[in-house]
Amino acid sequence: MPKATRDLRILISNDDGYGAPGIRALERIAKALSKDVWVVAPEVEQSATSHSLTLRRPLRVRKQKPRHFTVDGTPTDCVLVAVQSIIRDRKPDLVLSGINMGSNLGEDVTYSGTVAAAMEGALLGIKAIAFSQVRDADGRLDFSAAEHHAPNLIRKLLTVKWRRETLMNVNFPALRPEAVKGIQVCRQGRREAGTSVQEGRDPSGRPYVWIGQFLSDDSAEPDTDLSAMTEGLISVTPLHLDLTHAPSLKDLGALF
Repeated sequence: MPKATRDLRILISNDDGYGAPGIRALERIAKALSKDVWVVAPEVEQSATSHSLTLRRPLRVRKQKPRHFTVDGTPTDCVLVAVQSIIRDRKPDLVLSGINMGSNLGEDVTYSGTVAAAMEGALLGIKAIAFSQVRDADGRLDFSAAEHHAPNLIRKLLTVKWRRETLMNVNFPALRPEAVKGIQVCRQGRREAGTSVQEGRDPSGRPYVWIGQFLSDDSAEPDTDLSAMTEGLISVTPLHLDLTHAPSLKDLGALF
């Protein structure tokens, strides 16, 4: 890592697309830290695409303005193309993804394109952080808490050693900056209720099913990212790319 934060090369991406307000807020956060900020984001929304790559067609990269590019692919595509092609002269020191328009808590992590962009950064050996903003009860978004608290949060995270192939998942509660009660380092939670699937018929009378949202953000477990939101805290969850379930290795080893 560069000795001075101002010398960081920061790459920004997201899954809501290049035109999303959250990525503009994240760019302002990044520019409060460094003068070397690049934006490479999906051309259109890519929510819930998870850690997917586009392999069966070529990708189109379009320069929007200096240091701003779009890719007609997934968030994972964007980070990989940025590092290997667009800014290959010097590898980014930090990947920031988001700020997502809505939470990425609990099970969201497995679906999230926002988290996936950070995952790709981690796979490439780059420190990476995913940011998401929880909506309020009326579905509105206010990025002011994120813009106020994120720069110092990032600075603090950069002062510690990260374990190999880890990334950070950060969620901001739906509160004004002064109402945020603190920062909690916590584990990934699990919701009590699952995802809704709605049935209906299109204008031609043909039946369809439409996957909706999680039915609730309620969690029975304390000290999780979900419970942090209900307590008015910013959640910081370290995630690891190695999905191996270590306790099962011994059991399966004995079996075979």
